[in-house]
Amino acid sequence: MASSRTILIAGAGIGGLTAALALARLGYRVVVVEQAPALSDVGAGIQLSPNATRILQDLGVAERATAVVPEGLSIRHARTGAEIAYMPIGCAMEFRYGAPYWMVHRGDLQAALADAVSEQPDVVLRLGTKLEDLAVHAKGITASVRDARGVTDERVPALIGADGLWSTTRAQLGDETKPIFRNRTAWRAILPASEVPDEFRRPMTRLWLGHNAHLVHYPVRGGTLINIVAIVADRWNAPGWSAPGARDELLRHFSRERWAKDARTLVETPLTWAKWALFDRDDVSFPEQGPSTLIGDAAHPMLPFLAQGAAMAIEDAAVLAQCLASPSSDPEPAMRRYEAIRRARVRRVQQAALANSRTYHMSGPAALARNLAMQLMGGERLRARYDWIYDWRPG
Repeated sequence: MASSRTILIAGAGIGGLTAALALARLGYRVVVVEQAPALSDVGAGIQLSPNATRILQDLGVAERATAVVPEGLSIRHARTGAEIAYMPIGCAMEFRYGAPYWMVHRGDLQAALADAVSEQPDVVLRLGTKLEDLAVHAKGITASVRDARGVTDERVPALIGADGLWSTTRAQLGDETKPIFRNRTAWRAILPASEVPDEFRRPMTRLWLGHNAHLVHYPVRGGTLINIVAIVADRWNAPGWSAPGARDELLRHFSRERWAKDARTLVETPLTWAKWALFDRDDVSFPEQGPSTLIGDAAHPMLPFLAQGAAMAIEDAAVLAQCLASPSSDPEPAMRRYEAIRRARVRRVQQAALANSRTYHMSGPAALARNLAMQLMGGERLRARYDWIYDWRPG
């Protein structure tokens, strides 16, 4: 593995694979290690805004992903079902920001990235391989990796941790601080489009705002599947992101008194749910140990109330590649530059997502004031509030 232009990436999720593609284009040899034995199709839908899709377009991934471009976002009152506000997306957003907005199954996007990676001769993807330990020294990093053959030590000039919320790379670099539980649990289910009303098959995101809960659903996989995510106030905080969820437990949060019939029927339809507890961090911190860094949730987990978790990982990959673009780049100072560039932006997005977690779950007079403010603002002004996110470009 030794080479002055080799970078080891721990984690073959969206951030890790995007970074591998971006670095391979710059002439780096990239080795991606992923402890899962296969890249599975398990996962929820995700929304990707123009700040992320323009990067994927540049990397040649756009035509590989079976994404749906939504007409708009319909924000609805949970109890009455009335539309509070409508934000146009579709052509209007692509015209405004120069890149599309996507709704895509996470597994489809990961598969598209992996397919693009497989065509890069300078990228090696090693599945069933875990980064067990590492040591930072004057000449780079020695990584201990385990696969079916046992443990081997690999010396590399640089390392990127892209191994998610419960990053072992972060701990191995000396930062053992834990993410913060935010008293929310997310539940997800996928349904064939044929099992939902015709109205819910339209290429649109629907967001229902209720008391201590909200519901979002939209089509993915070319419109053949409907992704459903329900987020509720909860104290269950086990680690992981795919625990089995008891349907009856979820339905207790969606009573007939507080939720419109259409929303309640949608939540009642899936027989199988998965759930995960929501965590983030109070700051954006990096271990700053030699020629190593973190991207995505390993660096800055955030709540899903702004649909920016995957987008921030994609942005990270693009900025890190830019910092490492010079053929003579010393990876350590380049990685410190990347961290300095990303810190303020990612922190702002984290804080906005945390603020939305409170706004979405309001009740009583606060909810009435929120709804009135959204109605008065209107969809165009609601969207313009996020120009600072959507119009971002690397470099």
